[in-house]
Amino acid sequence: MKALVLDIKPEEWERTKGMSFIEVPEPKLEESKNTADGSKVIVKPLYTGFCGSDKGVWFRHAFKDLIFDSLEQSENEFGRICGHELLGEIVEVGSYASKVYGYRVGDLVSTESHIFCGQCHQCKIGDAHVCSNHLIIGISTDGCFADYVKLPAKELWRTNLDEIRPEVAAIQEPLGNAVHACSRVDLRGRTLAVFGCGTIGLFTILMARAMGATTIIGVDPNEKNLKLAGELGADEVLRVPGESVHGVEHAPDLEVVEAIRRRCFGEGVDVAFEMSGSNQALNTAIASTRAGGDIILFGLSAGDYTVTNFQEIILYGKSMHSVVGRKVFQTWYTMRNLLTSKEHNLQDRIYDVILNKGDGTVMPFHQFNRDAFEQAIQEYPKIVLKYR
Repeated sequence: MKALVLDIKPEEWERTKGMSFIEVPEPKLEESKNTADGSKVIVKPLYTGFCGSDKGVWFRHAFKDLIFDSLEQSENEFGRICGHELLGEIVEVGSYASKVYGYRVGDLVSTESHIFCGQCHQCKIGDAHVCSNHLIIGISTDGCFADYVKLPAKELWRTNLDEIRPEVAAIQEPLGNAVHACSRVDLRGRTLAVFGCGTIGLFTILMARAMGATTIIGVDPNEKNLKLAGELGADEVLRVPGESVHGVEHAPDLEVVEAIRRRCFGEGVDVAFEMSGSNQALNTAIASTRAGGDIILFGLSAGDYTVTNFQEIILYGKSMHSVVGRKVFQTWYTMRNLLTSKEHNLQDRIYDVILNKGDGTVMPFHQFNRDAFEQAIQEYPKIVLKYR
């Protein structure tokens, strides 16, 4: 079968980029050899989404250790099949997956990308999204950029294409990131700022409005991102310089802070979402949040961070909340309700604005062209691969 694979050696990481479109062995269910296969299914992807995490692998910015450490424990000689955002059709079902989960050949599914163990302390108390032993599809186990993928039945999410259009159904996993972030605190009647209007930041603007936010401010250095933020409903957009303020990489942007305070009763937003992974954005978000407000942390970057004026967080009663993945499967239920609600028209806005009505953003998997694909993932906030 064809697959998009990271097929390099660890020492080649820093001097390469991209993924290879190559032939690899098809996954099989072999219960006679491995009883665990009884709880799994084979899925044929129909659409898959290219994630920011996948972009991090493509440009060698993230996940090196996770990928190569996991490959040392596997029998894969060809490398790691990437991808974890999926809409697919089940083509084979293990006996346990059929008996316990009720899956049948022909069922349409999406998938949770964090494979949880079900046995650690977190899993047992309902926090499977922070499982101690989790694997990530497409990172620490083979993913869905392929003709077929083998997945645990417990990870799957039934999807009805009469309710959700396929291009949107394929990217429910990243949409879930935004829903989880917007669920950390009550957004009804609240003012908020989104620092970093990349893909998840744009999804957050959409979901925050649907969940009751009244004033939304988008903050980003990229004019194209800010234009999309406005089209998706941001009340105001603020452009920040790409370089550090006064030569200090972590210093908050006081002009942005002042602009946000002016918009929000002279005090700051009720909720700030830090979605960029920038140290400067973090400190600007903290400074832009009113006393007693909340800061949601989703942006990810390796290394140490400097928090300026740390005592302000405590003395002014500001709360910080980290967000990873999606709550399994609470977030998925909330997301489905929002996507199928006629009031918010979320699906059309995702397809029309973020996916540019499919123009340049929906690309045929089996006609993969490396140069055209690299250009597309840098031009658009989201790319979807179509398999038929």
